[in-house]
Amino acid sequence: MFNSKAPQAFEVKELGGTPEQEAYMRDIIEQFTVDTNYLNQIRDRFIKEMDKGLEKNGATLAMIPSYVEGRKEEGHFLALDLGGTNLRVVLVTLLGEGKFKTVSSKSRVSDELKIGPMRNLCDYIAECVDTFLTEQGLEDQETELNLGYTFSFPVLQSKINRGILSTWTKGFACTGAAGKDPVLLLQDALLRKHVPVKVSALVNDTVGTLLSNAYNKPDTLAGLILGTGANGAYIEKMSNIKKWKGGKTTSDEMIINMEFGAFDNERKILPLTRFDNKLDRESINPHSQIYEKMISGMYLGEISRNVLTDMIDRELLLKRDEHTSIAWSKDISRHWSFETAFMSNIEADNSKDFTNTKEILDTNLNLHDITTTEAKFIKKICELVGKRAARLAAASIAAIVEHTGVAEKGCDIGIDGSLYEFYPSFEARMYEALEEMLPEIKDLHNTIRLGLARDGSGVGAALTACVAARMEGGK
Repeated sequence: MFNSKAPQAFEVKELGGTPEQEAYMRDIIEQFTVDTNYLNQIRDRFIKEMDKGLEKNGATLAMIPSYVEGRKEEGHFLALDLGGTNLRVVLVTLLGEGKFKTVSSKSRVSDELKIGPMRNLCDYIAECVDTFLTEQGLEDQETELNLGYTFSFPVLQSKINRGILSTWTKGFACTGAAGKDPVLLLQDALLRKHVPVKVSALVNDTVGTLLSNAYNKPDTLAGLILGTGANGAYIEKMSNIKKWKGGKTTSDEMIINMEFGAFDNERKILPLTRFDNKLDRESINPHSQIYEKMISGMYLGEISRNVLTDMIDRELLLKRDEHTSIAWSKDISRHWSFETAFMSNIEADNSKDFTNTKEILDTNLNLHDITTTEAKFIKKICELVGKRAARLAAASIAAIVEHTGVAEKGCDIGIDGSLYEFYPSFEARMYEALEEMLPEIKDLHNTIRLGLARDGSGVGAALTACVAARMEGGK
């Protein structure tokens, strides 16, 4: 019952090499291996942090109430997804009974826009929405279209369509946005450009993922994003949200956006290595999103690169008689040059003498004449970093399952994101870790059902816009 798209990872069993290389690799294997006992400690800490976040604001796990209660809807809605390299506008037609149709367009968000003034970013978004409506023949709408805005950054929500950006993540750092409401900033830009759209819901992508999964799988408990970034949302009983001050709700449950990328920012439990510390120090947001930096696609390639360059510096890799390692490895010395996509292809390599791995390194990093032993080391490092990410990511699911006590009746967990969808054996490694952490669940695959949530940030955001429009109409 594994996610069919991702290929299988082929793991390296025998390493070989010089005694120095072998000693180094033994140390690296030890540093990156997270055993069952350690996973259980991480899960238990996760549950404690969840409880703290539900009790009071300002905890490391923010546990933000999403103000989303209902889940069954129909009609035309727009969704806008901002949260990584691309901006997506989606027209979603909800047909009821778990069925929907979508049409969408994608635009690139330049690095200049990511770190420039927020007004410029909002104007660009409004232009993209306007162009999309024109393409769909919807520019002259009599009534405003309701839009669900998937804004995948930590926001403290105060209503279904109101919130304050607390901090940027994922490489964004626009000025004039922190401490402000992203809905109002976007609505202003739409009004300036006379676009007939009302931003009726502010949605975190994990909440959207949960909703889109629940639209056709009613036993959905949680939604996770495991892609460029990482986060989770799940359904919580109102009685457990001790910090709730929003008055009486129509439902006895609410979706909680965990913002779990910040888990263990205090560095109490996660198995951080010097390679993780180097990545953190050199990142755009040092000392924050520690967990996310160990499990998400934006960072895994860089962690691997840090290990590889350390080996090169110690002349344990790429050492040739005619020139030193260091002079020979210019491209790999550049930050972010070793992409997580390379790791993915290297992990899937089952060729004789690691021919595919050698080709990837040659084509993308100008590392020529890599020996089979060197290719084996590089492949092993990718495996260690990739496997650790999957096992650590599984700890969040085990924590949600234990905290909510659903193990008996089972549940669906919707997961969106390129890492989960395409990284070799990511899901299989997560299941393996879950079986270690939840040994009491006999048929785990059919009880805790992980599955790809299709287009959470699009369909889920449209569903939330629909809920918001209905809630407003019902006042």
